[in-house]
Amino acid sequence: MKHFLDSLRRSLSAKLSIWVVLFTAMILLASLFYSSYVARRYVRVEAVQRASQVLENSVLKLMNILEDVELAADNLEWLVYRNLEHPELMMDYSRSTVQGTPGLNGCSISFEPYYYKDRYYYSAYSGYLDEDTIQTVQEGGDDYQYFYLSWYQLPKLLNQPCWTEPYCDWEQDDSSDMQTEKLVSYCKPLNDPDGNFIGSISLDISLNWLSKTLSSVQPYPHSYVVLVSRGGTFLVHPDPDKLFYQTIYTGTLLDDDPELEALGDSMLDQEEGMRSLKIDGKRSYVFYTPLKSTGWSMGIVCPERDIFSGFNRLRWLVIGIGLLGLVLMFIVCFRVIRQTLRPLSNLAVQAGNIADGHFDTILPEDPRQDEIGTLSRSFAHMQTSLVTYIDELKRTTAQRERIESELQVARDIQMGMIPRVFPDKGDIDLFGVMVPAKEVGGDLYDFYVLDGKLYFCVGDVSGKGIPASLLMAMALTVFRVAVQQAPPVTEIARQLNEALSAENDQLMFVTMFIGAIDLKTGRMAFCNCGHNPPAFLRKDGKASFVPSEPNIPLGVTPGYVFKGQEVDDVRGIPILLYTDGLNEAENEAHEPFGNDRLLEVMGSAPYDDAEEMIGRMNDAVKAHVAGAEASDDLTMLCFRINH
Repeated sequence: MKHFLDSLRRSLSAKLSIWVVLFTAMILLASLFYSSYVARRYVRVEAVQRASQVLENSVLKLMNILEDVELAADNLEWLVYRNLEHPELMMDYSRSTVQGTPGLNGCSISFEPYYYKDRYYYSAYSGYLDEDTIQTVQEGGDDYQYFYLSWYQLPKLLNQPCWTEPYCDWEQDDSSDMQTEKLVSYCKPLNDPDGNFIGSISLDISLNWLSKTLSSVQPYPHSYVVLVSRGGTFLVHPDPDKLFYQTIYTGTLLDDDPELEALGDSMLDQEEGMRSLKIDGKRSYVFYTPLKSTGWSMGIVCPERDIFSGFNRLRWLVIGIGLLGLVLMFIVCFRVIRQTLRPLSNLAVQAGNIADGHFDTILPEDPRQDEIGTLSRSFAHMQTSLVTYIDELKRTTAQRERIESELQVARDIQMGMIPRVFPDKGDIDLFGVMVPAKEVGGDLYDFYVLDGKLYFCVGDVSGKGIPASLLMAMALTVFRVAVQQAPPVTEIARQLNEALSAENDQLMFVTMFIGAIDLKTGRMAFCNCGHNPPAFLRKDGKASFVPSEPNIPLGVTPGYVFKGQEVDDVRGIPILLYTDGLNEAENEAHEPFGNDRLLEVMGSAPYDDAEEMIGRMNDAVKAHVAGAEASDDLTMLCFRINH
């Protein structure tokens, strides 16, 4: 299984086929969902119509039965009134009524005690012992006091015809054993000419027979008819155990069932309608209608699975056909796409060979004019271009390595020109550092002690790279030659300017701060040639810039007369010279380090020595730029003349 899934992940044909099948499946599912929704509505409407028609027919059938019974009672009443003085005829009337009325289970013509002077009990009853045998008896007696029963008392109390609630009566079989029968009776009172109650007529219908008769027609295989009395008792139900003994509310006694309670209330209120609810754990639809003349209500219970059985079978059939179609579609798509993409697969293999360094791999020509053919020809052209490019890259890489090697040599030479040995901490505490932004840079610093004087300079050549480094080397050389003659600082500046101005076709220049300090008196003479003013640490611990009058940079104008300045005594005062790589250092947000921060860092702690001061300043710059690429060379020279 894992191998199969890995193959699918590596196969473009399988992936494309899966996407096609998935998209088709989505369309099929949407169509199936919509069609199922519409079809289910139509099936439901058809079920309502079908069940309603069956319910209407069942009601008509029941009403015909009830009307026959009521008509038989009316006819019997007429005969009884005509022959009240002949009690023996009541037996014949009872028997003929049972014989002549289909569906009638029994008939009783019963009278008040001693209506006939010599008889305390007199009730002429005829009923079926079996399907063909009718038994006629006088059913009154001490063991069967009929005038206390509901079918006798109801017409007496109501003084009008009525249907009784279901009840159990007994009948006698051939062996004289008593057996009960579940009945419902239509009763009519018998009154004398003065309106006094003298007896009743009762025509009985068997609930079992009524259930079989009404359940013979079913709209669906497992549907059934129910008939409830005005009190909710089942008159008709396919389960004989529920007849007479249970009501429509019986199922709610142990478990709360609001849906069943609502159905019972609606049927007892003589309402008509349809409800969906669970009956015996199965979702069913109940269609019901009242029988106004009796107070009863009839319903048809149709299980939902029966109503939608055909729909569900069709739906699963469609789903099965759809799944089979999707499988076949995947197989066909996979084969077609794999055949179509076969040249692309070959091209992928050849591309892998080229990627492994086999640039001489021969790509077959593809005559196809579609996108794959275009890709194949483009790849062949790319192979040729790649071979050419790699050859050029090899030559370029060799040249770059040679240049980098030469630049490293130039860097070593340049760094060798910058003083790296500093005086011991005696009369002079001095330290300097230069960090080029590229392999070589244009910053410089130098110092020289001659005849009791300290000569020093810090300069910044315009531009960067090799041209700046060459001009830096020239300036440094001229400075060292000029210092040997111990001239004034303005003379040193003049000599540098004249040397750098000669044949300066590139119009490059150098900003430089040149100074000389008498180590005995501490008097400092300096000339600022367009450079940043040095910073110094005052006795109160705060830093400031040395006030200076700027001159033009060196190498701009030949013959320029430089002006110098002097400070009476700088002994014991730390002085920091720097290039603009310090105060103009930027972070990633292009925010400069700034002069204010330079002074703040310089005065943030007591001065220890020149190296510590430069280290502190260097750490502050690194923290500010926070990894941003350096945009300029950084040079610093710090010193203090001790007493």
